[in-house]
Amino acid sequence: MNILIIEDEKPAARLLQRKVEKLGLQINTMLHSVEEAIAWFQNNPHPDLIFLDIQLSDGLSFEIFEYFDKAQQHIKSAVIFTTAYDEYALRAFKLNSIDYLLKPIDEEELSIAISKFKNQFQKNTISSLDFEAIKRMLVNPVEKEYKKRFSVKIGQQLKVISIDEVECFYSENKGTYIHTLDNRDYLIDSTLEVVEAEINPKEFYRVSRKFIVPLKAVKEIQVYSNSRLKIILPTYKDDEVIVARERVGDFKEWIG
Repeated sequence: MNILIIEDEKPAARLLQRKVEKLGLQINTMLHSVEEAIAWFQNNPHPDLIFLDIQLSDGLSFEIFEYFDKAQQHIKSAVIFTTAYDEYALRAFKLNSIDYLLKPIDEEELSIAISKFKNQFQKNTISSLDFEAIKRMLVNPVEKEYKKRFSVKIGQQLKVISIDEVECFYSENKGTYIHTLDNRDYLIDSTLEVVEAEINPKEFYRVSRKFIVPLKAVKEIQVYSNSRLKIILPTYKDDEVIVARERVGDFKEWIG
């Protein structure tokens, strides 16, 4: 099986390579720009699978496919997108590829995407991509309405919690909780994955599998062991809020 990574950030490409090879697949080639990829495709057999970053240093990766479309030489590889685009723009990726992986790439999500590819590869059901549809979605994305309040059950009553009251979301013992700025905890009928998709990514960041924090509640950021960061919140003290090592770079960009 021939697998290619197209990613302009070399450390990110090497990290993805290690994660893919840990799952038993071999990366044959890594490319880092539109120009380099076009030259490579002109002289090499098309791979079975491409891990494709959208934004490369010299342009959008779609330009690679447009080049060959104009020459009536279509690339028929399966594609798993790796992207930092906001959630609302990802519907086109899901419809037009094997899968998409949000950066920083989670190993469990990577494993699921690879399993999906293997299944389609074995059944020979991989279809050509509609890159024009994806480009249209990126240029004219559908605006997403983010959640502004959550309702929680307290005994026989419902309490409404405004998004502005949230100090963090966290998971514990298979439950998902809201911790509010007035130092209270409320169990919600959801998962962190669902919550993450419902709230504004410009205001909230998932620092680890366990925690989502709003920027306005970050009181202090401390250097922690193993190249991680520790976040101090105003009232939450039950556990350490640690930025996972693979998310540190993205988190720094998010806080500006």
